[in-house]
Amino acid sequence: MIVDSAGAGALIEDYLRGLRVSDLPELEEAIRYSLLSGGKRIRPRLCLAAAVSAGGDPEPALPVAGAIEMVQAFSLVHDDLPALDDDDTRRGQPTSHVRYGEGVAVLVGDALLNGSHRLVIREVRPPELALAVAAELADGVAGMIDGQYLDVTAVSDPTVEQLARLHRLKTGALIGASVVSGALVGGATDLAPYRAFSLELGLLFQIVDDILDDGTEDEPSYVNLLGLERARELAVASHGRALELLAHVPGDTRELAGLTDQIANRRS
Repeated sequence: MIVDSAGAGALIEDYLRGLRVSDLPELEEAIRYSLLSGGKRIRPRLCLAAAVSAGGDPEPALPVAGAIEMVQAFSLVHDDLPALDDDDTRRGQPTSHVRYGEGVAVLVGDALLNGSHRLVIREVRPPELALAVAAELADGVAGMIDGQYLDVTAVSDPTVEQLARLHRLKTGALIGASVVSGALVGGATDLAPYRAFSLELGLLFQIVDDILDDGTEDEPSYVNLLGLERARELAVASHGRALELLAHVPGDTRELAGLTDQIANRRS
């Protein structure tokens, strides 16, 4: 069954609203504050789109999509902490540690990360598929953490190669896990085309992120390293490569193509 972007977004929002992560009402409130705070839900939508391209339906992939968004929410809660990015607002609202305190924010992130794996183990069937999806998700988290480490310890003037490695881990690893795990749930057996496509897509996502930030932050970015115009040229080239790689992904890839275009052309 093909689900358009709006339909996929509604499925994901309904599923996330139905999740319960903690038995403690006060902690659950803090968890839901971050998990349901909005956003484009790009990663879970990629998961559903990959499942469809592999010949499956989106509904069986919803637990995986939900787990991926939980990991994304975990990463944002922890990134916002004073020890890392020290952000006071996100999407126009106070960040978790500002609203609930640093200690609770750390626990919110921990609960979301643990809950993501618990969701896959409990809801994905058969068990062999749950194991394969859990492994992809764990690899995505490991890559994200490695990338975050490279970010917080980065030299002030990295090379393009160093910057690409950082972003392929920090941003690209979870995008890769989103696509590949969705393909697994959809029934794909040859994952190589999905991996190649998602690797380029993760790079595209970060280049566009850097362009939108326009080099205003004192951190490693393509704009700060190469300038705005060169970064825009890299984004156009990466967009083209992602679509070329998508051509090797089997099945109906219209939604994956649409999401690729959305990532390339987004304005926020």
